[in-house]
Amino acid sequence: MSRTVIDIDDEKLDAAARELGTKTKVETVNAALAFVAERRRRAEVFDDPLVWGSPDLADPEIRASARR
Repeated sequence: MSRTVIDIDDEKLDAAARELGTKTKVETVNAALAFVAERRRRAEVFDDPLVWGSPDLADPEIRASARR
């Protein structure tokens, strides 16, 4: 872990803390960084049709008709 001195917008930090349920600045910044770092993985999971429970959703034609 590294120590870095940065200027942070206090209003945004407070809003993030409320959203994340964190209590300290360090906890809030680390939780926000973890959330952003995991965002791509979460998005990719939702793009996996098998996550939704049906192999039919892997069929491009069925998926295309479902989006209409």
